[in-house]
Amino acid sequence: MNTTISNSNLKASIKQAGAELFSITDHQNKEYIWEGNPAFWGKHSPVLFPIVGTLKNNTYTISGKEYQLPRHGFARDMEFELIAKTENSATFSLQSSSETLQKYPFEFELQLIYTLEEKELTIGYKVINKGNHLLPFSIGAHPAISLPGDFEKYSFQFEKQEVLKYNLLENDLISNQTEVLEKTAHVVPLRYKLFENDALVFKTLASNSITILENNTPYVKVNFEDFPSLGIWTKEQAPFVCIEPWFGYSDTAENSGDLFQKEGIVILEANQTFHSKFSIQILQ
Repeated sequence: MNTTISNSNLKASIKQAGAELFSITDHQNKEYIWEGNPAFWGKHSPVLFPIVGTLKNNTYTISGKEYQLPRHGFARDMEFELIAKTENSATFSLQSSSETLQKYPFEFELQLIYTLEEKELTIGYKVINKGNHLLPFSIGAHPAISLPGDFEKYSFQFEKQEVLKYNLLENDLISNQTEVLEKTAHVVPLRYKLFENDALVFKTLASNSITILENNTPYVKVNFEDFPSLGIWTKEQAPFVCIEPWFGYSDTAENSGDLFQKEGIVILEANQTFHSKFSIQILQ
């Protein structure tokens, strides 16, 4: 089942399966989200929870007991409930259940709040600790922005002048090897070669937004000031790029496995609520 929200500028559609955004179109029906062709990548904008990235051996421990979670967690593969809807907003909820407790022994509610204002879609995240114990989690976004035509006519403009140091992935885990993204006047030309070793993982950035330029003209801006980390990813010859605001990232090879000790993890007190948001702004 799908839900559509709209205003005078944009229309956005979200699946109840995974609460996944799969379309943003303007009044001329131009599509800004990747279509999900499985020949390249069969998703659009999955929700990453309760982990981001890959666990070492896909395994973690809580109080010495082992559990397993797939890459990016389970929320993207579960059915959410639509709990609120207006013309320009929709809220989806996923609650812990006997199914989730088997692989993640914590009581929680995860809400996704989609809101259209002007030419911007804001995606809000709310994590509620419904248990009496600390709740360790990571959460992230994975929106694939459609880049029609020649991939190399697009570039990135980071909000601030900074050294763009990122960690490389090795066997899906964070390695200690880092590189610096080359830029001219804080503009980075898009090339598939950038992603030959998978995603670029920025543990920290001074910039709070990235603007995608098409032939040096602003196209789409992703604002992520609430998120400390960022991933950027595409696949060879794919006509999209993912700009992924994150709390947390993959394990390192040296990781102990204890989820509470995982680098980048968020620890939420009992009966408390975590909030964050990012937005996709259409600039054309």
